[in-house]
Amino acid sequence: MSENSKPTSESRSTMMQLIFPSDTNYHGTMFGGKVMEYMDKIAAITSMRHARGPVVTASTDSLDFVAPIRVGDVIDVEAYVTWTHRSSMEIYVKVETENLYTGERKTAVTAFFSFVALDENGKPKPVAAVIPETDEERALHDSAPARYELRMQRKRDRTDIK
Repeated sequence: MSENSKPTSESRSTMMQLIFPSDTNYHGTMFGGKVMEYMDKIAAITSMRHARGPVVTASTDSLDFVAPIRVGDVIDVEAYVTWTHRSSMEIYVKVETENLYTGERKTAVTAFFSFVALDENGKPKPVAAVIPETDEERALHDSAPARYELRMQRKRDRTDIK
């Protein structure tokens, strides 16, 4: 491990939350915006751990709702840095549900968030590279440059719109 790199485990973050009726919509499933809030918070914590300083959300992509989250479920929200560029970090966030009575767990939501590290003047500052440690982390790390390029292309396309 080089001096300017950190293992994924150093910034991995998790949080758990019991889902109450006030967290759900008229379908009896968790509000999408509420779960997105938890995901953005854990991604921010993860990126601040990696950068050891302030960060801002730059983008969210591939937010996929793959299973419902219901009243009484516990959600386990996990995040880790998959890849870094000069001052930006890609964070993978996964939300799993757990039925506390049966122990059944399901992946409910996944997403990639991009954060930018900031210096004391609010300007982008360099971040350390990340060293993947598991097969999943290595696969996401290896595919991250392609996702980065897609994000940059979307950004260029939007700035061309008048």
